[in-house]
Amino acid sequence: MPDRLTHLDEHGDARMVDVSGKPTTERRAVARATVRMAPETARMVEAGDAPKGDVLGVARIAGMLAAKKTGELIPLCHPIGLDHVDVDGVVDVEAGTVTITASAGVTARTGVEMEAMTAASVAALTVYDMVKGVERGVAIEEVVLLEKSGGRSGTWRR
Repeated sequence: MPDRLTHLDEHGDARMVDVSGKPTTERRAVARATVRMAPETARMVEAGDAPKGDVLGVARIAGMLAAKKTGELIPLCHPIGLDHVDVDGVVDVEAGTVTITASAGVTARTGVEMEAMTAASVAALTVYDMVKGVERGVAIEEVVLLEKSGGRSGTWRR
């Protein structure tokens, strides 16, 4: 662990990290978001017949688009040309959950953790948006990084 936050300079001012001296390596990250709802709502999502349509299909596309815009949304993130983004949603009707898993990959000087987490977050927000007319109590309970690989720090897994 570094002894200071990397996005602060020696005076404590926010800065974008200079990655110009880092080697270009293959990098990958996987993130997960969990959305909790009533089993009846989850059943609609699973069947693809929610009032606004195919919840998981729209959430997947929203997550992929969000990953590509991470450098615009998160002020100190580097804009990167992603090589790969995948977003998947799994419904557990009995538990009343939709679990979104997003992965991102790039060959670059900086990682893709924020892109994977942004994809999972926006996909979860999209699930909420698409079912809020049926159930207002839906909750996004968790957004976490599951794993990352590449770069100086190597592989990390939750």
